[in-house]
Amino acid sequence: MNLEHKAEYERVRRLVEAELECCLTGEYPQRELLDAMRYSLLAGGKRIRPVLVLKFCEAMCGSVEPALDYACAVEMLHTYSLIHDDLPCMDNDDLRRGKPTCHKAFGERNAVLAGDALQAEAFYRLASSKRPARAVSNGQACAVLGEAAGAVAGICAGQYLDLEGEGKPKTLEELTLIHTWKTAALLKAACLLGLVASPVEATAEQWRGAGIYAQELGMAFQIRDDMLDQESTTEELGQPVGSDAENGKETFATLYGLERCRELVEEHTRRAKEAIRGLFPDTDFLCWLADALAQRKS
Repeated sequence: MNLEHKAEYERVRRLVEAELECCLTGEYPQRELLDAMRYSLLAGGKRIRPVLVLKFCEAMCGSVEPALDYACAVEMLHTYSLIHDDLPCMDNDDLRRGKPTCHKAFGERNAVLAGDALQAEAFYRLASSKRPARAVSNGQACAVLGEAAGAVAGICAGQYLDLEGEGKPKTLEELTLIHTWKTAALLKAACLLGLVASPVEATAEQWRGAGIYAQELGMAFQIRDDMLDQESTTEELGQPVGSDAENGKETFATLYGLERCRELVEEHTRRAKEAIRGLFPDTDFLCWLADALAQRKS
């Protein structure tokens, strides 16, 4: 079954790659800006968020097609956040996915603009999609992604707290809040966008279950990330390791140690799977994905 799920993951990931490859082409006076956007957008990665969009849509209606534009949009917004996260005024990283970060390849000004433009492009993709069958879907999708990106309960809020707290001790509750917003919020948006795109409207229970799945998945993902920053190598991760310690940043790994972190990853992964069981006709792939992310090496 694992081989079947891996093959399915690759099939869906390739659908997203093919859609993204067609973005931001053509000859324009601002070609360098578009090249900077494509450089980061097409730099690879697991495409976890767009895969979640597509597979939650499929769980609802049996097809990924209505959600393809939404899947591209969430990856554009994720890429914008990574470009800005890497900037000298933020985390000041030189490598991302084994390549020079956007500001290293295109300069800091172009990187800022590339991130800004990718965020705008994400919302344009949502608002203009003709794939969903329900008239309310695009507006609802913009609201879902906007909340995940924002300063109240989204990426910007989480990034602010993360940067503001560098060098300061944190409790489990404080770390959880940071990554509920910085990490889990966009995973939650991805799952909910899949429900929004479906022509079959989700029930309140399905909406709630998808949100809990994403929250728990996000916590497991971040804790595993913190572990890899201690356990892995730059070659394996494609980005610098040990930077959290160098920046005086407290993480789940520094707070609890690797052994307790392994237990926490298992606990959050179990809760993620429990949250969706019985709510959709088939949750095998989504449960497999949670397990695969908990065990990942990069």
